[in-house]
Amino acid sequence: MTDERLQALHRHLAETGERPVERTASRWLGEAEAVAANIADGELPEDVLAERLATVDHILSHVDSTDDAIADNHVEAAREIVDDLLDER
Repeated sequence: MTDERLQALHRHLAETGERPVERTASRWLGEAEAVAANIADGELPEDVLAERLATVDHILSHVDSTDDAIADNHVEAAREIVDDLLDER
């Protein structure tokens, strides 16, 4: 069964792509979104899922601010989801 939080993670990161974010942050967020898209269906082995969540966490650590409050809120929501999912593993 797919964990809805994986889909929510992808949605939050995809939403940042619709916002006028700072250029460097945009690059990092695009990478994080690509990894999140890969795990959104939840059909990966547990060890691969954990590794990819850690990758998203690492990528997001490079984003301090997007220069857009709405995008910042999506980033924060994505970070919370990743933290919760990693804490469970």
